[in-house]
Amino acid sequence: MRVELADLQDCFEGVIPAAVATLDADGVPNVSYLSQVHLVDDQHIALSNQFFSKTAANIQATGRGTVMVVSGRTGAQHMLDVVHVGSLAHGDIYDRMSAQLAAISSQHGLAEAMRLKSAEVYRVTGRRAVHAPTPPEPVPAPAPPGASLARAARLTARIAASPEADAVLDNALDGLVRDLGFEAVMALVFDPATQRLSALGSRGYDRQGAGAEVALADGAIGIAAAHRRAIRFNDVSRGHRLAAAVSNVTDLDAARLIPLPGLASAQSQLAAPIVSRGELFGVLFAESAKRFAFTPEDEDALSLVGVQLAASLRLAELEAREPVTALPAAPGRLAERRFQVRYHAHDDSLFIDGAYIIKGVPGRLLFHFLTIGAATGRRDFTNREIRLDPTLRLPELKDNLETRLILLRRRLEEREAPARLTRPARGRIRLELDGRPELEIVP
Repeated sequence: MRVELADLQDCFEGVIPAAVATLDADGVPNVSYLSQVHLVDDQHIALSNQFFSKTAANIQATGRGTVMVVSGRTGAQHMLDVVHVGSLAHGDIYDRMSAQLAAISSQHGLAEAMRLKSAEVYRVTGRRAVHAPTPPEPVPAPAPPGASLARAARLTARIAASPEADAVLDNALDGLVRDLGFEAVMALVFDPATQRLSALGSRGYDRQGAGAEVALADGAIGIAAAHRRAIRFNDVSRGHRLAAAVSNVTDLDAARLIPLPGLASAQSQLAAPIVSRGELFGVLFAESAKRFAFTPEDEDALSLVGVQLAASLRLAELEAREPVTALPAAPGRLAERRFQVRYHAHDDSLFIDGAYIIKGVPGRLLFHFLTIGAATGRRDFTNREIRLDPTLRLPELKDNLETRLILLRRRLEEREAPARLTRPARGRIRLELDGRPELEIVP
């Protein structure tokens, strides 16, 4: 008998836990709840195996079971008769389930306890709906198949045509909201040196959050990056928000913390890693106040846009290595006001008038511009000279200078700082000041 499962997608979102019933060799039943039921294809499902020794023993004895799945959207219940096919401890299905389980675990602080031992694959031999006294309420029909991917394809074409790095990022974020209908989105870039992701920009939040950081394996964003697998949740109301609360930090760390933007009423979350040329580039993250806001097709669309975003930013990086035009000198006259700049050498963190701005390579770059500007009155710099300056200690390969400058420029704009960076031409950076900086170095 051929059993169709595609119309049960809502039952495999993990909103309402599924259960598996088995019999031992003597016919004694056992029922266990499941962390995950993964839809493999129209004929097969995979169940997460963590610590259900009795279920495993019964399956080994009989090879059969019954799985009850529940739609988190309507509450409709379905019974699936299953026959065991095999166990997976590696490969695509196992990796997907392992990443999703890690994200589920992080909601409840059980990251170490809920490790996936194996993905148990079953062939579905029968399905039947469970009779309900009150029929489930009808739900709106989903968008036509392929709609999100078609819009994503058109968006990637616009991203590819963007001339410079800032336009690449803006077109991607604007298009995700305007064309693909995401309520709130964020782009983060990965820094291999620090093993952290930094927010480049966002849409749909009350602030941009440029410079906010997420560690690998921290929440949905960090887990998507660490596993290089998309993480999708369509009901996070019962767990901790995955976009990232910060705890157990010292006062010194808290002073250098840029909060990550987030929707206070988020119900659905989707994190798609951006992998380019086999390397982690960053993560695109989306949130919505609606339950069941994201589909598997949205996951594919976000991943498609992410790949084009990475490719276009890297192309813009190459094209900006050499300045292409000569510029008139920047105006050298400064306003009479003064502002304090405090630079901490141990982590390159920089404060302006006591307010934290940025740290790491962007902090080092900003202090470099301010130091030269204060000493010589110079305002214009080129990408080439920055890369050749050994005091800036940029990585020799893949320094991601353009993305670091985007982060720095947007952070200064968001803070309305008296120092700003502009892009007067390709390959050039201009320092603009609303006053005279008074520089202090803290060893």
